[in-house]
Amino acid sequence: MRLDKFLSHVGLGSRKEVKVLLKKGKITVNGQAIKQPQINVNEYDDDIRFDDEVLVYRLHDYFIMNKPADVLSATVDAVDATVIDLLQDNDYRDNLFPVGRLDKDTTGLLLITNNGQLAHQLLSPKRHVKKVYRALVKGPLPSDVEEQFQSGLMLDGEQLQPALITVLNNYQEEVDVEVTITEGKYHQVKRMFELVGSKVYQLERIAMGPLTLPSDLERGTYRRLTLEEEQLLLNKN
Repeated sequence: MRLDKFLSHVGLGSRKEVKVLLKKGKITVNGQAIKQPQINVNEYDDDIRFDDEVLVYRLHDYFIMNKPADVLSATVDAVDATVIDLLQDNDYRDNLFPVGRLDKDTTGLLLITNNGQLAHQLLSPKRHVKKVYRALVKGPLPSDVEEQFQSGLMLDGEQLQPALITVLNNYQEEVDVEVTITEGKYHQVKRMFELVGSKVYQLERIAMGPLTLPSDLERGTYRRLTLEEEQLLLNKN
């Protein structure tokens, strides 16, 4: 791989920007300062550093975000801010995208990656990947709501896969619940509650597949997956 391509891929900037770093002697390869952008490097075996900091090449990037409200799960939008806009410059890649969509007003766990194959596996209906939500909904709920969700509600003339609902707190007029689904239909959780005569006031995704929203990840922030989380994602999706 060309050195300038490598440097751009690991987030040091555009090819034009990394050429400036090279000219300043900021980049070393195996202990030697290199100024030629066109030289070839082994992205896995060579010791490549910027200001003596080791640069690690990743074939794909994986970020976990605690999505805030009023931000779109999209790569670009002419009007509203997107989750990609929340990325720092050194993490941005033009091929990053959110895996699936959370509604504009829905918060919580969102995976951002450039691994299209993994995204397809996580979103494929055939995979039945679990997605767990915490919701504050209008009460009271029907006494048989657990049975209705478990048996599979009818939505748009189609029977949904069984879903689990657990009541965490019952305030009568408002009910705090946890819902687990294995599909990702348009506004699915909100529409499921409409079918049982309720309404969703707040909705947060707290888990997807093997990933759980970290308790210390503040709303509107993100971080790169740990190696353990990455291995879980790649091995158990």
